[in-house]
Amino acid sequence: MATTRTAPVDPLEYSDGLSDAYADSPRSSTCAVSWGAIAAGAAAGASLSLILLILGVGLGLSSVSPWAREGVSAASFGVSTIVWLTLTQLLSSAMGGYLAGRLRTKWMDTDPDEVYFRDTAHGFLAWAVASLATAALLTSAIGSVLSGGVQAGAAVVEGVASSATVAAGGIVAAGPMSSMERGPMAYFVDSLFRRSAGVESAQTSERTMATMANEAAEVGRIFTNVSRSEPLPPEDIQYVGQLVAKRTGMSQHDAEKRVTDIYARAQARLNDAEVAARSSADKARKASAYAALWTFVSLLSGAFVASLAATYGGRQRDA
Repeated sequence: MATTRTAPVDPLEYSDGLSDAYADSPRSSTCAVSWGAIAAGAAAGASLSLILLILGVGLGLSSVSPWAREGVSAASFGVSTIVWLTLTQLLSSAMGGYLAGRLRTKWMDTDPDEVYFRDTAHGFLAWAVASLATAALLTSAIGSVLSGGVQAGAAVVEGVASSATVAAGGIVAAGPMSSMERGPMAYFVDSLFRRSAGVESAQTSERTMATMANEAAEVGRIFTNVSRSEPLPPEDIQYVGQLVAKRTGMSQHDAEKRVTDIYARAQARLNDAEVAARSSADKARKASAYAALWTFVSLLSGAFVASLAATYGGRQRDA
């Protein structure tokens, strides 16, 4: 029986045949994601976003002034900030998405619908990477450059807020301290012991400064011990009236009347300060909520613009 002998297969020819087969296969030469194009678009978008943010901080600080009737108003500053952030997001996202679509590898033998989807995905991925990179930069050392001006402006606001807070809950400190060092409540305590011009008190001349300071501190504690919604108890009025009468030479009746009047003025001032502090806190809460919502809108718009720009760049690449 005759046998047929097969010729040995050359390994080089076999490998060349496999290479040709894989080269002819559209699946092997097509990559769904071009990470190089995405990284390039994200880098360009993040850089442009950072530059525009720094420019916005410079323009914003140049338009704000701590002096009254100078610079833009708070409402105008808030609106301009929202507009600038939205514009920054749109421009940087459009550039990043366009570059991601334009620089990608051209897909051969791919359905047009699939190409459109991949271009959109490339733009979205470029926007996502750029947003994460920008967020990382803003929380690093570069963020201190942007927050420096904000801290300078916040120092003025912090001074006003601290004054309102002290006025709302100021307590006269014990010890020989001046009225400026004891807080806003000390003004009303000092008003209790104020004498008319030309009137001297023998008792006062015999007292030491430490004793006078201790009495003032005691009156301050009496004033702050009572709730602002309640009147001063009669026994406290009588006791404080005795101290005022000894220090000023007034009669007990007039001294008690002064105590009642000054206590009412102090409570009214503290109530006004508390209302102002609550109003400022409520405005800050609303401003933070609006800022978060508008930031969400601007980021969402940036994602859409980046995806759209990537499809435009992809069509130009394939043209």
